[in-house]
This record gives sequence, structure tokens and C-alpha cells, in this order.
Amino acid sequence: MGLIASGVTVKLGRRTVLRDVSAAFEPGRVTVVLGANGAGKSTLLRAAAALVPIQAGAVTIDGGDVARLPPRERAGTIGYLPQDAVVHWNMQVRDLVALGRLPHGDAGADAIEQALAATRTLDLADRSARNLSGGERARVLLARVLAGEPRWLLADEPLASLDPQHQLETLELLRNAAMAGMGVVIVLHDLTLAAAIADDVLLLKDGQVLAQGPAEAVMTPDHLAAAYGVRVDMVVRSDGRRIILPLGPV
Repeated sequence: MGLIASGVTVKLGRRTVLRDVSAAFEPGRVTVVLGANGAGKSTLLRAAAALVPIQAGAVTIDGGDVARLPPRERAGTIGYLPQDAVVHWNMQVRDLVALGRLPHGDAGADAIEQALAATRTLDLADRSARNLSGGERARVLLARVLAGEPRWLLADEPLASLDPQHQLETLELLRNAAMAGMGVVIVLHDLTLAAAIADDVLLLKDGQVLAQGPAEAVMTPDHLAAAYGVRVDMVVRSDGRRIILPLGPV
């Protein structure tokens, strides 16, 4: 049945950030959430992880309300990677990644090693987590989430601090995770990278759903113009990849 948001409304202070949002996410697929700044993308991921209260509607996994799951079960089911995550503890990288195993109550040594290897952070394992660059920290925190072997990965701008090589490696990692059956939902700003990774796209505008469906059907010049207020040029390469270039205001 997947991860489903049904009529979700979220208010932060006096502002309604999400208004009656309904969306369905499927396991084994990568869904990219797109929209202009302030569209409600990050709030939707936080609501899906039960990290902000919902004023109306619900988010369910396989029919069960996410907010009603016991915290340990929820943490073992949903891996959430926030934007601009920070490390508050002076600990070795391997120990930080091991925190991802807490919901399972075991050491999970194999899962930790696999997560370090998948994120290309094995060479950082013995370093202090407080002495990492922004890009290194982003990959280590992704490794912590993956070490928990969640059924769902919700990641807010996981490519933001990465150089081009690590962006591509992370896209491949996310694609492989989906191919292995994980449900992957990520927020991105780069439209070309979104087109490269997305099976499905959820396009938000002003806290409401503008469009949702297969990437090719949603990432059209008309939809993107409506969401971002800019005209775009879409170039389709010989290998089928799409390059999306903003041209100017609508």
C-alpha cells in the first residue's frame, strides 16, 4: 500500500504550510519532491516522518497511521535525513554511523560496514565526526540512515553540499536502494538532477499539490513554469537524459 499522505494540513505558527495535500509514494521507486522555496517540501517530509504535528489528514504506511507507531518501530521503518544536519557529538565516524542501529537494538556490524562502503566513507571511519567537511558530513549522515536499513528513506536536499562526483555517486546509491525495494523520497532543487533520478515527481506550489505522477508527465515546461514562475528549455540527449535550463521569468 506504500506511504500515503491523505488530506494533510500543517500549520507552523499562524502560517499554513501544507494545505490538504494528498500524495502516494511507492516502495521500490524514487520520488522527487519539487517546488519553489516555501512550497512546503521540507515540511511534507517532516510530516511524513511524524516530526511535526498534522492539523488535518494523516500519513499512513501500509494503512497504519505513522504518528501512532511506537517511536522505535517508526524509527526503524523510516530513515529521515534533514537538510543541513549537524553533528553535536565529538565521536568517531564509525560510532556515529552505528547510531543508525539503535531502533533495532543490535550492533549490526555488517550493516554499518555496508553503509560506510556504499557512501564511500570507509576511509573516514576512524576520524572525528566533528572534523569533517560539509560534503563528508553529508555522506556520513546518509550512511547513518542507511545503517538502520529502513523501509523508507526520506532525504531533504541530500546533494546540496556534495561536489559533482559525489552527487552522481549518491544518485546511484539512491537508485540502487530503490531497486532493492526501499521507498525513496527526496527533495531536490536541481531540475536536471531530479530528471536523472526520479521515477515519480511530486510538484508542490504554495503548500498544495500542483501535479504528481511519472517524472516525464510532471516535469513539463508548463508545469515547471507554473511551479517556479520561470520558462525552461528542455534538452533531451541521445541517451534519453533530460537537461532542464531556466530561461527567465514567465
